[in-house]
Amino acid sequence: MVELPKGAPKLEEILLNTGALPWRDKSLKGVSEKMLWRNEETGASVALIKFAKGAGIPEPHLHSSNQFMFCLSGKYEYTSTGVVLTAGSFYCNPKGNVHGPAIAHEETVVVEIYDGPHYPQKPNWYTDERDAH
Repeated sequence: MVELPKGAPKLEEILLNTGALPWRDKSLKGVSEKMLWRNEETGASVALIKFAKGAGIPEPHLHSSNQFMFCLSGKYEYTSTGVVLTAGSFYCNPKGNVHGPAIAHEETVVVEIYDGPHYPQKPNWYTDERDAH
């Protein structure tokens, strides 16, 4: 048996059929998620995020931790920089980097990973506190 380093969180194996999980609509129109894993102590998470065509994040913003995205399908653009995610693209956004706004040019699905909490405070485009985690 492998021993975890002292202080490391205990993890259990997880297997999810993501196709069987329902999408949860976020309070930002056209954005939905399937939360796959979340560490309530650290705020780290892994989720599938779906953007309907024309949906996106309306304002520049930053995150409290590193953000990683892997695009499974679609076309998603950060309009201020022209960075475009398409199927197979990997995007890494370091903690504190201001980015956005962004728009989906077609329905887009990404795997989004945070290594800690998402935002320093709930963005004004979300009315539901769950959407900022």
